[in-house]
Amino acid sequence: MDKQKQIVEMFDRIASRYDLANRILSFGMDVGWRKEGCELALKRLGRRENLKILDVACGTGDMILHWQDRLNSCEFIGVDPSEGMLKVAQSKVGDCRFLQAQAQNLPLDDESVDVISIAYGLRNVCDYPLALREFYRVLKRGGVLLILEFMHNPNPSFLDSMGLFYTQKILPILGGLISKNKQAYTYLPNSIEEFASLETLKEDLVKSAFVDVWAKNYYAKISSLILASKEK
Repeated sequence: MDKQKQIVEMFDRIASRYDLANRILSFGMDVGWRKEGCELALKRLGRRENLKILDVACGTGDMILHWQDRLNSCEFIGVDPSEGMLKVAQSKVGDCRFLQAQAQNLPLDDESVDVISIAYGLRNVCDYPLALREFYRVLKRGGVLLILEFMHNPNPSFLDSMGLFYTQKILPILGGLISKNKQAYTYLPNSIEEFASLETLKEDLVKSAFVDVWAKNYYAKISSLILASKEK
């Protein structure tokens, strides 16, 4: 079985408890990170009406709900390869079109969406630079890409190391108890260590022709927010 298929099947298995695990393991902080990401992306776009919003690796639909809280008269699309995650999303999110697909091969037309978000899903995409090129393809001119992600930190400070201790040692135990799938939450810290650093991701975005790449880190560099644009 290839790695991408294994990752998708893992998310199928934890879908029913995924939201609960997220809230507890992040101490609810991920909600604030998602809200800020939405607001900053819309501020950069400069418009809030008649938009088409695409959430990639949408999981159980949390990010789409944040978009819907802020926007009216807009079209929402959620894409995820996990059937289990999409079933949960469809049960709790209305007024949204869901598609089962990979980030590397989006079933959407060129230059067809105004905003793309991907929250804590990019590191689960094998060959993520290919996904970045897909994002660029489907974004309209002047469109905005919002990424929220746990990034590899090659040079952690003392404070950063405390955050790493939590994600590497504590989180797998708690996540395993909550989700009843320790393997999935052992995968999480491993996936962070194997993923790109923030600087590498910014470089890859530029290589994919994105402009105005901007980023910020949250507490102990546990999470990062990245914005990038497609030229007008």
